[in-house]
Amino acid sequence: MALGIRTDRRPSMAQTLWDSSVGKKTVMAVSGLIMLLYLVVHMIGNLKIFFGPGEFDHYAHWLRVVGEPFMHYGWTLWLVRVVLIAAVVAHAVSAYQLSRRDLKARPTKYVHKKRRASYATRTMRWGGIILGLFLVWHLLDLTTGTVHPGFRPGHPYQNVVDTFSTWYGNVIYLVAMLALGLHVRHGFWSAAQSLGVGSRTRDRLLKTTANVLALVLTVGFVSVPVAVMTEVVS
Repeated sequence: MALGIRTDRRPSMAQTLWDSSVGKKTVMAVSGLIMLLYLVVHMIGNLKIFFGPGEFDHYAHWLRVVGEPFMHYGWTLWLVRVVLIAAVVAHAVSAYQLSRRDLKARPTKYVHKKRRASYATRTMRWGGIILGLFLVWHLLDLTTGTVHPGFRPGHPYQNVVDTFSTWYGNVIYLVAMLALGLHVRHGFWSAAQSLGVGSRTRDRLLKTTANVLALVLTVGFVSVPVAVMTEVVS
């Protein structure tokens, strides 16, 4: 009698975690916090534009040589980019799969009575889409210069001023930054709950922190195009 050989394997702990809603929410929370940290640093760097073209261009150059001589030219910047791309993809995939899972979990016989998504949920979904589209445009505008007429490699200060000297550049950026503020406000709170940080004693502090972060990031990023429009930066 031939012995049967079992070829099925038990899923790994990582796969089991990823397949669960809790696991996907955890991935969303961690990837979201990575992007939030980057946004804070990126905003601080953007504010250097108020110190003039020399300071801003020097900062942009420093981003490419940081870590030398241990790291080759541009390697540290690319390492940061790879981590960010991984965080964005993980965040987006988790959000999409959780949304699809939520829709499938609703009983079809109650479709006509389907409860409308909460304000926070709608804000997160549409905000995420807006920010995803903005990210593509932003890279094509100020990194590759593909959609930026007159783009000058190695002159980031002038490129930023050129972008915010156009009405469409300002509209796209301002709408995206308002979406970012709302996304951070709800996302930080959700991340805290997913990671088990929230509690009755901490809820007020977490909500205040979320509001402050959203406000600071929105004002910080928006201040650059406003400064160009008002010729404070030119």
